[in-house]
Amino acid sequence: MLSVAQRPRGVYLITPDEPDTAQLLARTAPLLAAGATWLQYRNKRASDSLRREQAEALLALCAVHEVPLIVNDDAALAHAIGAAGVHLGGTDGDVPSARALLGPQAIIGASCYDQLANAERAVADGASYVAFGAFFPTTTKVTSSRAHPDLLRQSAALGVPRVAIGGLSPDNVEPVIDAGADLVAVVSGIYAAADPVAALRAFLAPFRPHQEAS
Repeated sequence: MLSVAQRPRGVYLITPDEPDTAQLLARTAPLLAAGATWLQYRNKRASDSLRREQAEALLALCAVHEVPLIVNDDAALAHAIGAAGVHLGGTDGDVPSARALLGPQAIIGASCYDQLANAERAVADGASYVAFGAFFPTTTKVTSSRAHPDLLRQSAALGVPRVAIGGLSPDNVEPVIDAGADLVAVVSGIYAAADPVAALRAFLAPFRPHQEAS
């Protein structure tokens, strides 16, 4: 579990389905330099060999910027390359098994959709953070769940970072942060923006008043 001192705040950047590794690195490097807090490697269309290649390349890039790399859905890949951790969806393995494989210091996250009970169970099983969503309509993945900002308030007592995901933009993210999101997870809202670095900074801006008040 992440301690209060280690609790992250900001943008949890998630990679798009980019087939060109060099292009993926070129698109990601400026965003890490601009202040992304965590990076999640996610590519649902890649072969196993391409996923290994891209994950290893991103891990090296993250090391330069001192940003943790978290692998989506694949604890074995995270373990093989020495990533900081893994994010598990509802059908992607269980938290205790991932913890046993990756060790006590690994960052292990769980998708909890729109259910507080899922988050309570994940934390009891040893999750480092919980993710709720989708908060708004999203084109990144098909989802039937719709989370409300009240869920972030209700989950404050869990004592782990809370991640908000799903259809977030600089125009709608502030109420989610005000409700208690420690991290906002974004794919297309940054990578598909006309100016990805400017978009990242716009997502970070609402966090500043909270940081100054703490």
